[in-house]
Amino acid sequence: MRLTPFYHLALVIPPLFLTVYLLANFPRPPTLPIIHTSLAHLPSSSPSWKVYPEDLYSGGSYANLPLGRVRYWLIGPEDGQRIVLIHGLSIPAIVWKDVAPVLASQGYRVLLYDLYGRGYSDAPQVTYDTTLHTTQLALLMQYVKWDNAFIVGLSMGGGVATAFSAHFPHLVNRKVALIASAGIIESSDISRTAKFMSTPLVQTVSALPPFQVSLRDCSLFSPIVRLQTAHLPHYNAAVASSLRDGPIRGLHFAFQSLARSGNQVLLIHGTSDKTVPYKYASMIHSLVPQADLVTISDGGHDLTVTHASEVNALLLHFLADEYSYKPLG
Repeated sequence: MRLTPFYHLALVIPPLFLTVYLLANFPRPPTLPIIHTSLAHLPSSSPSWKVYPEDLYSGGSYANLPLGRVRYWLIGPEDGQRIVLIHGLSIPAIVWKDVAPVLASQGYRVLLYDLYGRGYSDAPQVTYDTTLHTTQLALLMQYVKWDNAFIVGLSMGGGVATAFSAHFPHLVNRKVALIASAGIIESSDISRTAKFMSTPLVQTVSALPPFQVSLRDCSLFSPIVRLQTAHLPHYNAAVASSLRDGPIRGLHFAFQSLARSGNQVLLIHGTSDKTVPYKYASMIHSLVPQADLVTISDGGHDLTVTHASEVNALLLHFLADEYSYKPLG
């Protein structure tokens, strides 16, 4: 009698399943991610308290969210039109120091906050993808009991603002302003050095104490970036993950959603921007054709610092009820 392959298979499968059954383990129960501390936990002697004071803006407090404490400030009259300001990749809410007080002085109620892993907000040991950033803002708005707001984003914050308008359209109140916005940067425009520095191996090595100490005096970074790099245990990893996985690239769908939303959109971009080259303003404009694109001649990337008066004038004009520009549809 000739034995068929199916006969041999029938002999093998039962003991194989029995072996798998006996060796199988149910996964361990899920655990909360590790939460790394913020600038708030540095000693009073740390220079960070002078470079970026915790009370830089009035109305500061902390929101205890599922992935750690988030530092936020509410300034301006309580009955004013509500605005959220979202900072970029590496510099926390201090980047709005020449903008937020002006908006508040004109009657707006302004919400500023530090993104996870920056400044005074905790750093969860997770992937810093787009959903993490948009959900952080949605939970923060729920915490402060805001139903909706005008949304303004700078650099990577522009990517956050755009994705936020796609993920949580009911929380956006008719207006979105994007300053030097990231969101669709091509990998070829990210420097090889940045790509190398953002690799997990380099992040592991740079987190070691000898490297942390050496970074305290590194003149390549601005003081606030240098402080975070040297003193925050998960800052470099948060920035690296945001660069690799976050709202820097691949948000074409979100800009297309913004185009369909009916929101008024303002784009502000400098022609000399080396971080997010000006070509991306044109590319975003093509995705959101109803947007009002304002070009700042010779403006670099840090427009809220170098061209604060122009940015303030543009935002105040755009946010006003009588703003003349109307979106298509």
